[in-house]
Amino acid sequence: MSTDTASSPSPDIQRNIRNAVIRLAGHSQDGIQSIGAFLAQLAGSTAQDVMTYMTIPSTISGGPSIFQVHLGSGEVLHPGDEADCLVAFYQDSYENHLKSLRDGGICFYDTDEVKEIKEERDIIHIGVPFTSATIEAIGGSAKDRGKNIFVLGVLCAVYQLDRDGLTHLIERKFGKKAEDILRNALLAFDAGYAWPVHDIKHMPFAPGENEGENRLSVDGNTMLTLGLIAGGCRYGAGYPITPWSQIMEMLRSELPKYGGTFIQAEDELAAISIAIGAAYSGHLAVTGSSGPGLSLKQEALGYASMAELPLIVVNVQRGGPSTGLPTSVEQSDLMQAIYGSHGDSPRVVLAPRDVEDCFYTAIEACKIAREYSMPVIILSDQAIATRIEAFPEPDLDKHWIEPELDLSERGEDFKPYPLDAITRHAPPGARTTAAKYPVVTGLEHDEWGHPSANPQMHADMTAKRREKLVKLANSLPHPEFYGDEQGEILIVGWGSTYGPIKEATDRLRAEGHRAGALHLRHIHPLRNGLGDIFKHYTHILVPEMNDAGPYGHGQLATILRAVTCNPAIESLNKVEGITFRVREIVTAAEKLMASSPR
Repeated sequence: MSTDTASSPSPDIQRNIRNAVIRLAGHSQDGIQSIGAFLAQLAGSTAQDVMTYMTIPSTISGGPSIFQVHLGSGEVLHPGDEADCLVAFYQDSYENHLKSLRDGGICFYDTDEVKEIKEERDIIHIGVPFTSATIEAIGGSAKDRGKNIFVLGVLCAVYQLDRDGLTHLIERKFGKKAEDILRNALLAFDAGYAWPVHDIKHMPFAPGENEGENRLSVDGNTMLTLGLIAGGCRYGAGYPITPWSQIMEMLRSELPKYGGTFIQAEDELAAISIAIGAAYSGHLAVTGSSGPGLSLKQEALGYASMAELPLIVVNVQRGGPSTGLPTSVEQSDLMQAIYGSHGDSPRVVLAPRDVEDCFYTAIEACKIAREYSMPVIILSDQAIATRIEAFPEPDLDKHWIEPELDLSERGEDFKPYPLDAITRHAPPGARTTAAKYPVVTGLEHDEWGHPSANPQMHADMTAKRREKLVKLANSLPHPEFYGDEQGEILIVGWGSTYGPIKEATDRLRAEGHRAGALHLRHIHPLRNGLGDIFKHYTHILVPEMNDAGPYGHGQLATILRAVTCNPAIESLNKVEGITFRVREIVTAAEKLMASSPR
């Protein structure tokens, strides 16, 4: 927990803190996600930065769960390596997560459920009867109902958060329910706020640094969905699977408002086939899933590549293989996204770096799918999908695309698959004066789309489909770069590793190392010239959440080594179902640099 003061203040002086990591540990039915969401939403409205992290059990019956909130007056890049404050609802929550607290941290625990453990790390233990105090405040016999809101009141008082702002959020959430539900929630909140906590002084936050901005506090799945709509996607189909389902449900409710529709299909293959039908009809279409569902879609995805149809495929990655870890994070679908289908089946692969970037990545995916008439896969992951961040509201006037169906007449020179140009289809219903009416097929075909087994035609069409990726690679912007442009180490990442990598780079530079960071949104094709960048560093470290495999390198690292032929590229792999901690990357970088002189 950092403060604004350069020296230690007098015990009687109230400190303003800049950052606090709060870990809520309980069971999934305790509403700890609601507490975290309230805190995160408040941050967005008070010019603070925030990033959240949660784990939830994959079983229907529920079980142990955490929700961690990193609040900051300045930029927040990661959910927090260790907690400043732990709230433990049960004995197992207390015992299992006490180690997550920093030395000198604060632990609030429910004295109705938890027996305190004495230890020597200077942790401040504060027992509060969450359960019985909530019952006393609101009455009734439902002992677990409302204690999460009581805890929210305690945290609001300790950290001197905007009480009126939290009250408004509570009213907005419970206001549409029965009157007694809202009344009890407000009673529980006020009781927690007024509870006497004598062992610590209040710790108000320094003013946020984002005054004057119109800000949002939402999760990655929401922003990706909004980006698809803003990018002009109006049709699609899907099948439920965690953690993609939220996108599907939002598209089902929102697309009809813009003249579109989204269909829940009977399985994954049907879902992508329906989306392909919409693309064949002249529309930009979307389907999505998580890793297992992407595997089931691959046959039809090959059809979309052969037919060269504009299609968005969202893959919110989770732990695998098979059912694997359905509520945990992993980045193990990269190779599947690029090479998963049969034959030479080119597609574009993009990966957002954080919640805000989900919106802009989705817009770019829509643009590329239309411009190059081909499938584009968006590789999000469970961490980005479910966490909440605060950021400036996008300018919809600048980014909004209103799609139009092109039914104009095609002349005699029209060919949907010209060898010397990018494919342009004629939707069904568009008139044509061509001698051969153009068609769409999964068979190899000539320039009109008519099936052809001519060996030279197959070679030419394969090259045509490949060259779209080559052309795109030549037009891509340079990847986002941070830090020293040459030196001891370059850390390269993709997806949700962005924040921890950037913070790790700051720490390494503060220690006197010449370090840089490079983050890739465009995973396939890669931007030309990466090899020239890599030559300026002694070491290249690629942290990613997948296995090193039998050859000792993760999936992106393997691709980068193949593309650049640079043996200095090394992997840092993690497959625990949780995101990277900053110190893990710093430690790996220091170890790698120590393996050879500067």
